[in-house]
Parts: sequence; structure tokens; C-alpha cells
Amino acid sequence: MAVLPGADAVAQHQSVGFGAGFDYAAGSPHLRHHGLRQRVVEACQRQVAEALARSGRARVLEIGAGHGAFTEHVAALGAEVWVTEMSEASAEVLAARFTHNDRVHVVHDPDGSAAAEVPEVDVVLAISVLHHIPDYLAAVSALLPRIAPGGAFVSYQDPLWYPRRSALSMAVDRGAYMLWRVGRGDLRRGFASVLRRARGAYDESNPSDMVEYHVVRQGVDEDALAALLRPAFVDVRLDRYWSTQAGWLQHLGERVGPATTFGVMATTRLDDRSPG
Repeated sequence: MAVLPGADAVAQHQSVGFGAGFDYAAGSPHLRHHGLRQRVVEACQRQVAEALARSGRARVLEIGAGHGAFTEHVAALGAEVWVTEMSEASAEVLAARFTHNDRVHVVHDPDGSAAAEVPEVDVVLAISVLHHIPDYLAAVSALLPRIAPGGAFVSYQDPLWYPRRSALSMAVDRGAYMLWRVGRGDLRRGFASVLRRARGAYDESNPSDMVEYHVVRQGVDEDALAALLRPAFVDVRLDRYWSTQAGWLQHLGERVGPATTFGVMATTRLDDRSPG
């Protein structure tokens, strides 16, 4: 039973960072803002619908489902869904939320090994997940054998790789984050986080630094992820877009802001199994 690469570094902070009563929506643009939410929902639903049209069934593995904001949309289409969560508290919320739906299977996954136990699936969803995993490329590679021929891999809401972004893009992004913190009356915490990250100093005992692991690793390399997926799928597409927490800044940024975040849709999994 293989543990997903880098899972231990993340798992040790899950119970603190995403404990009982945690509000996923508060700092999550893809949950807070209708336009971004619909962008993700439609990408997930499209692949489930295609699986249903192709074979009459859709088996979905959703990694790190949080409180099930997207689970409900794919389950409503008739998919059978396995949802994994490192946070025990979040897994309990998921189990309660879907207790009357026997096609949703909730798995508490403290070490990242649960995907190896899930049956073959048609779609893997990783929504706002990859940036939590230190070795996300190895983690995605480990998931690919679970996807049936013709299936899809969809990830969304991960920060673009910092080294390829302009100084203006980074400054606008961090400025938007600070303005959001001001609006929440939480400027001190926001400023402390930004200062630590600007200096490259991270606190391994602080869930804010370790759970949001992309700040240690400088985002997620979207081009490397696409390159990893291309040999396994007929089509791989990147979707780069602006994303920030505050509603008015999201509205403005969608029109004039630089891309900060991305999704990837890899479709039509190739059958690379050896004959016999």
C-alpha cells in the first residue's frame, strides 16, 4: 500500500489546519465566487457526463474533497464517488452529509494511501489539492494507473508556478491578498505570512505555512504537470485564470488582472496495458 509522495509532511498538520468547524469557503475563491465555482463545477460535470454517455456509468475518485462542495454536483449526475480526506474532522462532515447516498463512499485517508484501495475509476478529481502535496508530480503519477481507458484527470485551483510569473503578477496577487486580510480585520496575520514567505522563512510548526505547501515550493509547475499527463491522454488542456479571495477584487481581476491560478483537464486516457 503505497503512500502518496509527500503525504506525511502534509498530514501532520491536517487535524490543526482543517479541524472541526473549519470554514473552507472563507479563504477559497473557487468556493466563494459564483463564476469560479461554476468554472470548476462545469469541468467536473463534463467529464462525468462523458463517462456516462460512453459506458452508462461514471466512477469518480475525488482526492481531498473538503466538505463536499463539488462531490454533490458529480453525485447528482448519478456517478459513484469515492471521496478521500486527510482531515478526520472533514471526513466526518462528509460522511454525515452523504449518509443517505449509498453511491458516495467516504474514506478518511491520513497517509495518502487510500487511492490504491479504490476500484478503477473513470474520472479523478483533484480540486484545490495539488498545492498541498510536496511532490505533486509523483502523486499524480501514482494516481494514473487508477484511471480506466477513456477516462479523465481534472485538477483546478492551484497557483501558477511562481518563477514563470512576472514581478507585476506576483505584486498584484499579494496586494489583493493583503486587501482581503484588511477586510477581515486580520492584517497582522496576513502581513506576518507574506513577510515570512518573502524572506523564504517558513515555520514547520505553523499549519498556515505547511498545509499551504505551495508557498514553500513556489506554486505548482503547470507546464511540468501537463508534460507528465500528455503521454497518458489524448488531450491535455491548461486553463489559466485570475483568482483571489475578495469579491470586488475578483470581479475587477477577471477583467484586468494577470492569471494567478490554473486548472488542467486531461481527457481520453490511453490504454497502455500490456496485452494478455
